[in-house]
Amino acid sequence: MTSLGRASAILGAGTLISRITGLIRTIVLVAAIGTIGEAGDAFGVANQLPNNVFTIIQTGILTAVIIPQIVKSASHTDGGGAYISKLFTLGTVVFLGATALAMLAAPWLVALYGPEFTPDQLALGTAFAFWCLPQIFFYGLYALIGETLNAKRVFGPYTWTPVANNIVSIAGFLVFIALFGDNQRRVEVWDPTMISVLGGTATLGIAVQAALLLFAWRRTGLHLRPDFRWRGVGLGQIGSLAGWTFLMVMAGQIAGLIQTRVVTDSSGDHPSVFMMQAAWLVFMLPYSIFAISIGTPYFTQIAEHAHANRRDEVRADVARCIRVVSLFIVGSGIALAVAAVPATRIFTESPADAVSAAPVLVCYLVGLLPLSVLFIVQRAFYAFGDTRTPFVFTLVQVGLIIGFSYVAAAVAPLSQLAAAVALGQSIAGLVQTVIAVLILRRRLGGLELPQTLLSLGRFLIAAVPAGLAGWGTYLLLGADRGWTAGQTGSTFIDKLLGAAGTGVIGLVAVVVYALVLLVLRAPEMSAARRLVTRFLPGR
Repeated sequence: MTSLGRASAILGAGTLISRITGLIRTIVLVAAIGTIGEAGDAFGVANQLPNNVFTIIQTGILTAVIIPQIVKSASHTDGGGAYISKLFTLGTVVFLGATALAMLAAPWLVALYGPEFTPDQLALGTAFAFWCLPQIFFYGLYALIGETLNAKRVFGPYTWTPVANNIVSIAGFLVFIALFGDNQRRVEVWDPTMISVLGGTATLGIAVQAALLLFAWRRTGLHLRPDFRWRGVGLGQIGSLAGWTFLMVMAGQIAGLIQTRVVTDSSGDHPSVFMMQAAWLVFMLPYSIFAISIGTPYFTQIAEHAHANRRDEVRADVARCIRVVSLFIVGSGIALAVAAVPATRIFTESPADAVSAAPVLVCYLVGLLPLSVLFIVQRAFYAFGDTRTPFVFTLVQVGLIIGFSYVAAAVAPLSQLAAAVALGQSIAGLVQTVIAVLILRRRLGGLELPQTLLSLGRFLIAAVPAGLAGWGTYLLLGADRGWTAGQTGSTFIDKLLGAAGTGVIGLVAVVVYALVLLVLRAPEMSAARRLVTRFLPGR
């Protein structure tokens, strides 16, 4: 059985490599189609559609409902093999149906997400969508296989296979540049061959990602076979549980739709859909490495304790996980915030674009800690089979996101519209997280909240000198002369300078953060040290 520390290290290492190669993928994609332009936003909307459906599948059904059911099925005489075979057969049918329906609705979906698109931009987005929407099927298989591996404590493959997706995409995008040139911003230059190479590459990467997971299946000890006799899967129970999560995710999708429709007002001249996606990718780096990598193994353990009704152990696991995750999230978040300009330079085309994109990243980072805590708290509800409560507090977040988006559209200048929408999302997430924590604390009869708040106070105190040190380094490196943003005339060198500036500034901030916590004698530093040592060679 994989220990929590070792599992977190495996997931963290895989996530780190995956996110780094993902950034390289974005850099190459930006070189091909630009970050600010009609073609980039058309591809951004089309390629986001399968991700939206995938979110519904993964968050709405798999993570919230299926994983606890798989954990319970382990007590069956066959280890859950028959149950999982039925589940996989049903899932494959559902994924195929969802893909077919989405492709039929492609023109309307693109028009829904891009109301301000020109007719040519709508046509290009629809053409991209026909190539990208088959990703729904492969995303679904990837999630179903990967979440089952996680439930069986086989944690590594689910995190590492996206690296293959990124490698395939990088190669395909480089082929695109070699064939058609770079910076293809204008809609009118796109022909069917260009569309098929770019859209087909994006889908091929997801297909390879899903296929590679099958090679890890033997480690579960289960044997899959097609089984259309779905009686015994517990469709009634699953449907009851999934109904609330499905509504919850659909509400989130509505909020995302409103955000996209609002920011398309700035498409073509200012940061818009594609720029927000790129900033979100950078934002997700610390969230994925720490919140997901540490929280996922805990979720499996919490589900086991909840199934045995060991509430004291659930309470201790949740509180401990929040503190350890928060230690890393606050440090990495402040480091990334003070290095926002060089960090965004990695995926933008010019220093001016980096300066425009940096506020979007910073506004997302305001919500990094609440989102990470919510990841843990929400899964504690799922472990007890409670999907209704997360739906309720998510409705609060959705209402706030929609309200803040319309406020941003009314008061924010177009140049800062994307940043204002991102900030609204972060504030809404903070309110949602506070409500979720208070409800869970009441449900479990406590959550070690005084100790957790004391720890968070230490982290935030340490973040102040860390942020000042990082900002001072940014200025020392020549922010006023553009060194860290890059303006050498060479795109490749500029991006290297952006990466180097991010690394130096972030390292200074993290070192100061850790030193202050050592002075404050933060007890979580011991757990952090043990976790970090697992990344060292030979461990």
